[in-house]
Amino acid sequence: MTDSIVEKNAGTSITIEGLSHRFAQNPVLDGIDIHLDAGQVLALLGPSGCGKTTLLKLLAGLLPVEPGHGRILLGQTVVAGDGRFLPPEARGLGMVFQDYALWPHMSVGKNVAFALEMRGLSKKECAPRVAQALETVGLKGQEARNPSSLSGGQQQRVALARAIVARPQVLLFDEPLSNLDRDLRESLCHEIGALLREMGTTAVYVTHDQEEAFALADRIAVMQGGRIRQLASPELLISEPASTLVAEFLKLGTLLHADHVPETWRAKGQGRSRAIAADMVDMVSMQHLFIPQSAVTLTHESRLAVHADTSDAVDSLRGEVLAQRYRHGRFTTEVRTAHMPHSLVLSTDTRLSAGQIVDLTLDWQRLRWLPQSI
Repeated sequence: MTDSIVEKNAGTSITIEGLSHRFAQNPVLDGIDIHLDAGQVLALLGPSGCGKTTLLKLLAGLLPVEPGHGRILLGQTVVAGDGRFLPPEARGLGMVFQDYALWPHMSVGKNVAFALEMRGLSKKECAPRVAQALETVGLKGQEARNPSSLSGGQQQRVALARAIVARPQVLLFDEPLSNLDRDLRESLCHEIGALLREMGTTAVYVTHDQEEAFALADRIAVMQGGRIRQLASPELLISEPASTLVAEFLKLGTLLHADHVPETWRAKGQGRSRAIAADMVDMVSMQHLFIPQSAVTLTHESRLAVHADTSDAVDSLRGEVLAQRYRHGRFTTEVRTAHMPHSLVLSTDTRLSAGQIVDLTLDWQRLRWLPQSI
């Protein structure tokens, strides 16, 4: 995409207060509260059925907010709730869908121009705006082509051009890259992120892909069961997950149940393996948290390492390699230890054989203690 022609466009803030929604008698959203500053990018991240697309549709005006079930503000304007409802075309939005949603009987140029024509602009006024939008997304001079002649990635670029051509204050994305192959997803994800920051447009991006969310977003809302389980920056989600549910969904490491005995924690089923002195644990993770007799420890894969010298392994955990998988230049390795009920997961740059016995060192001071998810 071409950066030099992108016009800066001040976005608007988004406020969602106490938003709930049902389909028939089935609750889909339960008390959603979000505030997004102007120009920020929010990712709604969660598994299928968690309510993220429903939330996007309510924000877009494609679904009504039922009376008494919350409200939505764009800037200082209530667009849904309090007896008020603005239709999608009155909200100053641009939308990019999973299936591109291009009209097959229209050329690329006419698809992009449609949003401007709906606002009453003449063909003469539309032409330079359409050309600029297509150049921005890397499709300069493609106005006359039929969408069916384009690849999937090119079609999604047309959809993006159509969304930005009217210079909206808010852009909404509903899993726009899920139909593309991995390499193209990564490339377009990077380009969309760069474009959003160049434009300064506020954006909400729905995805079930963690890598997309972490690459694009200033803030991420992890959703499950119609609720936001944690809303935080990508860095905070990794370093301070709010619960076992968040840590497990983000695959941050191994979760182990532990018992609290005076001045000590001991992993359940650990037997004679090392107990963990309370003063050795990262106390930051215990702030605002009542520690019961039993809790859950999160062992991030970066806190574990293969012990270099097995002759000096007093503080190590001995285990058997179960499996490895290669990912982004490193090997994610699963190791089973004798006294722990669950296997441990670590990242290493060394290929290990299944069945190989290894000694692991653990950074005991950087364990995290998490409340049980409800």
